[in-house]
Amino acid sequence: MKQYIPLFFIVSGLLFTGIATAGEGNSNNNYKTAIFAGGCFWCIESDFEKIEGVIDAVSGYSGGHIKNPSYNQVSSGKTGHVESIKVIYDPQKINYKKLLQVFWHHIDPTDSKGQFVDRGSQYRSVIFYSDEKEKKLIEESKQELEDSGVFKKPIVTDILPASTFYKAEEYHQNFYKKNPIRYKFYRYNSGRDQFLKKILDKSSFKKGDKKMDSAKMKKYKKPDDEILKKKLTKLQYNVTRKNATERPFTNKYWNNHESGIYVDIVSGEPLFLSKDKFDSGTGWPSFTKPANPNYIATKKDTSFFMIRIEVRSRYGNSHLGHLFHDGPKPTGLRYCINSAALKFIPTKDMKKKGYEEYLKELR
Repeated sequence: MKQYIPLFFIVSGLLFTGIATAGEGNSNNNYKTAIFAGGCFWCIESDFEKIEGVIDAVSGYSGGHIKNPSYNQVSSGKTGHVESIKVIYDPQKINYKKLLQVFWHHIDPTDSKGQFVDRGSQYRSVIFYSDEKEKKLIEESKQELEDSGVFKKPIVTDILPASTFYKAEEYHQNFYKKNPIRYKFYRYNSGRDQFLKKILDKSSFKKGDKKMDSAKMKKYKKPDDEILKKKLTKLQYNVTRKNATERPFTNKYWNNHESGIYVDIVSGEPLFLSKDKFDSGTGWPSFTKPANPNYIATKKDTSFFMIRIEVRSRYGNSHLGHLFHDGPKPTGLRYCINSAALKFIPTKDMKKKGYEEYLKELR
């Protein structure tokens, strides 16, 4: 386990926190438990298991009114439950106050409707307390965070009494260890770590990444739905707004070999470059990487009895397609994208269309 270094003003991505009764479900009676939740429990589990003094972290659900809920039930947002983790810790090595600091360091406490790409009440941030002492510590730490001035918006994390914790399905346990590549891509594209870095040094971008001008980001917006219905074809609307999938081999760009950039048909966000396009044999445009990952968001997709990674544009929030890990080197990735979600800008038109900064990558 790594030693935790307090940086109270850092926040990134959790969404609901709870404290279970001390000693609940422990094989060692000296250990205590705490339930923390905040967005995707894959990420929370990973964050807490790196902390010295934490014995284990278990993914699950808590806070709702349904007994023994399934993932599909919780993800519907109708059970009252929140994705959470039960932390088993050694109080001789780490105390409850330190666990609270870990929690605050890994969430956006100003978001009442979800965390990053995970939206809905099932992802809201909450801290559950098991007794009045814990409640007081939570309230004090919350006030300390508010007084720090790090966040301009109010701290909206709920503080509630502890409730029953239900262990999640086995495939969710230790997901970051079982599926490291998929987990890393989900986490990065969720915006969690970028947010953490932004709070730390006022920059959302890792060293070496291209910084984006804030005014440039703001111009990429999703028009009102009525405008989109007039602007887009029926297929484009159904794909981008209703998560439909177009037919393979008959779509516009699956066999396009022209040099240029593919942008979001809704917002105009730069998504993929022609140099990263390859023939996957699937009949849909496929790319090994985004033109700029800051315009790409991913989320878990459990439709059709499968677990996949959905790809969306960050500002247009358009459904683009899915991400798979069977692509060619060097990334090993395959962004399988619907042509109907894209607009192609040839190299000769990129400058006048506002995509000049990507030209040098095509030369």
